[in-house]
Amino acid sequence: MTRKNGHRCLVADDHPALVAAVSAYLAEHGFVIVGPALDGPSAVALAGDEKPDVALIDLRMPRLAGIQLIRGIAEASPGTRVAVYTADADERVAGEALAAGAAAVVLKEAPLADIVRALDSVLAGRSYLDPGLATLSTRSRKLTPRELDVLSLLAEGLPHEEIGRRLGISSETVRTHLRKASARLGASTRTHAVATALRLGLIT
Repeated sequence: MTRKNGHRCLVADDHPALVAAVSAYLAEHGFVIVGPALDGPSAVALAGDEKPDVALIDLRMPRLAGIQLIRGIAEASPGTRVAVYTADADERVAGEALAAGAAAVVLKEAPLADIVRALDSVLAGRSYLDPGLATLSTRSRKLTPRELDVLSLLAEGLPHEEIGRRLGISSETVRTHLRKASARLGASTRTHAVATALRLGLIT
């Protein structure tokens, strides 16, 4: 698909051959390539200077990586949506990336066409999770309505006691629902659980 409005995509990875291949493929599919950036600080600087529509980043970049890199790009260019391109087929890594603000996670073992699908989803305001990480998505669909209620109210910033009053349950029961929801989402904290649920579109 050729894009009439050539969305600008920052490509950041410390493997030049991979960057060249991915950039060429995206260019063939209508993206205007920004970069490449071969380390974390360069990716943040380019994002700040160029304000691309989307950034496709490797999580394991030299000098600045992972969650700090995602947040660095978000601070440098708030309008840039971040898609993570990673070799880590790990649910926890994916969950942490989504919680940090990434809108998509694509595995490097996936076909290049999947990158285009992910970027299209991100640019349309949706999130994307690589099918290879489907267990995270499958677990999330098993959240109960009450667990979703708790996460939704947590997202509003309400304390456990107020959530309990609104739902007619004890604060300890609220904590129980939160623990179960967090386990299903692979989240280590309540903030992580809420952020993951928001990114997966489970709550608004």
